[in-house]
Amino acid sequence: MPYLVRLWFGVREPVGQATYAASGFGLMLLKYAVEALAIWMFAAQWFPPWQFLNPVLTMRMELLQPGPPWLGWALFVWSLPFLWIAITMSVRRAADAGASPWAGMLVLVPLVNLVIMPVMCLMPRGTSGGWSPRTQPARSEDQARSGALALGGGLMVGGAMMAVSVYALNSYGAALFVGTPLMMGVVSGYLFNRNLPRSYAASMGLGLATMGAAGLALLLFALEGVICVAMALPLVLPLGLLGGIMGKAIADASRRPPRELLALVVLLPVWATAESLLAPRAEHEVLTAVEIDAPPQVVWEHVIRFPELPPPTEWHFRLGIAAPQRARIEGAGVGAIRYCEFTTGQFVEPITVWQPGRRLAFDVTEQPEPMFELSPYRHVHPPHLEGALRSKRGEFRLIALSGGRTRLEGRTWYELEMFPSSYWTLWTQVLIGSIHERVLQHVKQLAEEDSAAER
Repeated sequence: MPYLVRLWFGVREPVGQATYAASGFGLMLLKYAVEALAIWMFAAQWFPPWQFLNPVLTMRMELLQPGPPWLGWALFVWSLPFLWIAITMSVRRAADAGASPWAGMLVLVPLVNLVIMPVMCLMPRGTSGGWSPRTQPARSEDQARSGALALGGGLMVGGAMMAVSVYALNSYGAALFVGTPLMMGVVSGYLFNRNLPRSYAASMGLGLATMGAAGLALLLFALEGVICVAMALPLVLPLGLLGGIMGKAIADASRRPPRELLALVVLLPVWATAESLLAPRAEHEVLTAVEIDAPPQVVWEHVIRFPELPPPTEWHFRLGIAAPQRARIEGAGVGAIRYCEFTTGQFVEPITVWQPGRRLAFDVTEQPEPMFELSPYRHVHPPHLEGALRSKRGEFRLIALSGGRTRLEGRTWYELEMFPSSYWTLWTQVLIGSIHERVLQHVKQLAEEDSAAER
């Protein structure tokens, strides 16, 4: 296996100062160059280097909006190997410098990592043995019992963070969705291998099993519904798997006291608290457009109000995502109130701009829950259904085209208090875009029928 592959993706090679610095800065430049090129090619946007260092990544998602829907998902998958390299090399560098390998896990914490990584570049090699994983073959004695106890340890970390982050802080941040699943896997993998070395395959499987058991517990205890658990799985499953590997590697290479692991676990609530107090509320925009074979004056009448839509056929609407049903308006002009009724309730939208045949803009003062949770229980109401996703305002623009046609644009501006935003906005962009598409296609059908009747 080539040295660089072993260095970056393995867990056995020691990492010295020069190796850490060269890999860190070189891979950072590579990652930035590829992302900047992709955003320029597919979204026609310039990606400044200072936005690349933004730990919340909200600005990056705004740059992706003009691009195709798959671009955000592609960049998310592209980022996963770099996350793994940063963690495993930092853990090995900390051990090489004579510090606790658990200190390397601090590269997960936004802003803290901007200090930790340069410090690790400067720390000289220690005299305590550094990073030297055990080489004896993996053993399978009493593996089932050890696995069950290790899985329980990982679940305890997840349960404690769920209580602190969700129910105490009402925070759905990166500490919950990135730090917690990774640490759950690390704790499980470490406890599983601490006394006897197990195989990497078993440790990886235990990391995945920990995530699966956590999702099942959320459903069984009516803490979440099927949709939200399914949306989180693409994020947490890889982190749990990687955590299992990292936990095994640290157990194999270090005999540090367990209190160091406990100190790192305790850092998770501190991280969550900082996020709940300091995380910015960025506003995101979703734009969808259709071209309609009808003049703007005809389209306008179906924008301000429209009758019942047919039942939705898309899978996400049928599973409980709020679907638009009809719209009505009381009054005319600025100050009129538009009511857009969804399957979960109604949006109340005071009109702020009224330009017949051109533009209709409105604020959102009341909104229903974004979904009905799919669950074996009758009532499941996780806290994120109230306020994590907030529509702020919206508008319709009607642009006259040649031949008596109209380009109809629908925009929604919203805030999302779930991090990492680079992941969760991938879902909200798709789901809000599908809501737009459902409304715009309905308006298109009605307007074209009216226009054809007039002709």
